[in-house]
Amino acid sequence: MPLVAIVGRPNVGKSTLFNRLTESRRAIVHDEPGVTRDRLYGEVIWNGHEFSMVDTGGYVPRSAERFEKAIREQVEIAVTEADVVLMVTDVAVGVTDLDQEMARILRRSRKPVLVLATKADNVERRWQAAAMYELGLGEVYAVSGTNGMGTGELLDALVEVLPSAKAQKKPPGTHIALVGRPNVGKSLLTNALLQTKRSIVTEASGTTRDSVDSPLTYSGEQLILVDTAGLRKRKRVKENVEFYATLRSERAIRDCDVAVLLVDATLGLEAQDIHVLKEAEEMRKGLVVAVNKWDLIEKNTNTARDIERHIKGRLQTMDYVPVLFVSALTRQRIFRVLDACLRVKRARERRIPTSDLNEIIQEVIRRHHPPTWRNRYIEIKYVTQVGTAPPVFVFFCNHPQGIGETYRRYLENRLRERFEFEGVPLVLTFKKKSRATRAETP
Repeated sequence: MPLVAIVGRPNVGKSTLFNRLTESRRAIVHDEPGVTRDRLYGEVIWNGHEFSMVDTGGYVPRSAERFEKAIREQVEIAVTEADVVLMVTDVAVGVTDLDQEMARILRRSRKPVLVLATKADNVERRWQAAAMYELGLGEVYAVSGTNGMGTGELLDALVEVLPSAKAQKKPPGTHIALVGRPNVGKSLLTNALLQTKRSIVTEASGTTRDSVDSPLTYSGEQLILVDTAGLRKRKRVKENVEFYATLRSERAIRDCDVAVLLVDATLGLEAQDIHVLKEAEEMRKGLVVAVNKWDLIEKNTNTARDIERHIKGRLQTMDYVPVLFVSALTRQRIFRVLDACLRVKRARERRIPTSDLNEIIQEVIRRHHPPTWRNRYIEIKYVTQVGTAPPVFVFFCNHPQGIGETYRRYLENRLRERFEFEGVPLVLTFKKKSRATRAETP
């Protein structure tokens, strides 16, 4: 999705505006400048347009010199990463030297910029917003993050300058995002698969700041490997550069076809790894877990089996994800990662004939009927697949609201077993069956 960055000096109302536009309360709002220490991002949907938004409010150094440097750094990074920049000013204070400095940087960037005069929560202050034309960045929008005044006009103008879907179109091929904690071996694995030094590899964690796209032809298929920056816990993301590196990694997951979570064999699966995998599952991406640094583990006959069982036990409802054991350093079984990604990609695009689907589902239902709902018998009469990548299945029944999570999981697991949807999140929806449903369904 396109990225919109909110920039501005401290205490101009960036976080309040962010909360209003993303319809959340994720950003802490306080009168004291610099309260927002961790950058926040959210999603906005307006008139059918969807985009990401970043609040760049953050840590404010004490000295004036470091203060100005930090502000400049935020603006420059935001300009580099964002498709559109919202420059926030305070209508009650007017134009300041810092506002002028930001405006100079933004003018040189040639990125689309919208100037917002915040705290314009009455008619008098809306008139005062005209002073912001002094910044020379074009139209000024008088808004109030507190009561929402002017935000509709702002969003209308914003979607007009967002890049089109055609401009954002990614290159052809299967996009594979390598994700995981810092120093887990993503860059080393990328280089081993490419058989070249495409990414910088050092012992220091966090060397990769950008998401690096690398094309590769494997088994006659065009692949795009995306080596991402290490994903850290949010509370540990402090500096501006590292925050945007994390944001790029999360955007890489959103844009990929298959996400490969690399796990350090010497450390095991941690809560942050599971969180990253859940994010990819929520985005309905293909999923693979690769346990790297396998050469450092003392092994016996059942080591791999036992560790795989442990990992799948911790993954709980995501135990359908394939688990591989590799060593990027020794190149041990590294190409099995690509084989698994291609299998998952093909399964993600698989379409099941309706007759085969219904034959299997009726057998599954006979084996275990849905529980009754409010003393009513639930009948699932018909199922059809209506989408791929991810696979989407619609079940028609008499009481769709009576299908609980446990039975939905039961149907999902049976579909995986019979049609080999390993590593593929499935979407199951339940609808009320009408008389015309079967005849009208293609």
